[in-house]
Amino acid sequence: VQLQASGGGLVQPGGSLRLSCAASGIIFGIYTKNWYRQAPGKQRELVAAFTPGGNTNYADSVRGRFAISRDNAKNTVYLQMNSLKPEDTAVYYCNVRLGTSGQYDYWGQGTLVTVSS
Repeated sequence: VQLQASGGGLVQPGGSLRLSCAASGIIFGIYTKNWYRQAPGKQRELVAAFTPGGNTNYADSVRGRFAISRDNAKNTVYLQMNSLKPEDTAVYYCNVRLGTSGQYDYWGQGTLVTVSS
């Protein structure tokens, strides 16, 4: 199983970025797709989730600014980030998870997003 994240970079406050995460080696459609982030000195936090049934969930801090989506045909999950703030600066990780046992829980390598003027 491989997850390849991309799309991070440096952006000014108020700007936008779109992260992508391409998965291989799994039946993509049956997994919950998640984006997490970890800022320096802070714990990793869940930013957005997309369930197999099509439901989405967001952290309060990003709701209304970020949007998670997926393309099952391309085995790819996206995170559209708008109105970025300096506090959004973090390493962003994609994750796919099936069930709660931890047996089917896979992570991408992380992509750095820096929001700064």
